[in-house]
Amino acid sequence: MASDCLFCRIVSGSIDARIVHQDDQVVAFHDISPQAPTHVLICPRQHLATLNEVTAAHEGLMGHVVRTAADLAKTLGIAESGYRLVANCQSGAGQSVFHIHFHLLGGRTFIWPPG
Repeated sequence: MASDCLFCRIVSGSIDARIVHQDDQVVAFHDISPQAPTHVLICPRQHLATLNEVTAAHEGLMGHVVRTAADLAKTLGIAESGYRLVANCQSGAGQSVFHIHFHLLGGRTFIWPPG
């Protein structure tokens, strides 16, 4: 855990969040600035600042994140209509909190390519 990391503090429970799922590997919570009717962040409990830090040792964790996203999409009622799973890497791609997290977005139509 990085003591100065916002998401580490949410994952540890020291900052409140609207949590929709948690297990031994990830915590998922509603985004405070939603960009879609459904906007949930899925964060590994393990602190990794960016996707650039992911190694072969993290394959199980990354697979768990994707499976959790698919399960949450079903639970939140967006699986059939469609959803987007996004991870930004570095500030140039829009990453503002440097703890790997995935945005699960749904409940509206998305365009391609994204902005």
